[in-house]
Amino acid sequence: MSKPRRRYVVCIHTAGAEDLELRKLYEVREDEAAAKRGHLRVVDESGEDYLYPKEFFAPVELSEDSERALATAGTARSSRVR
Repeated sequence: MSKPRRRYVVCIHTAGAEDLELRKLYEVREDEAAAKRGHLRVVDESGEDYLYPKEFFAPVELSEDSERALATAGTARSSRVR
């Protein structure tokens, strides 16, 4: 059985959310309770996740190669930090 694919969104709106960056790609963590309230749980570059209104984002479909590259980029970066 394969791992579930990661979901990504691109930020298209930031009204009042200074910590979001327009046109930046964010990974989504599943959160059914947040989804029912119209929010998405997105992961920032620190690895922490936060809730934002879902209308701040648009879904993005990535190839498996792109997903794999994004997943390994975070680990490669953290392994270089000393």
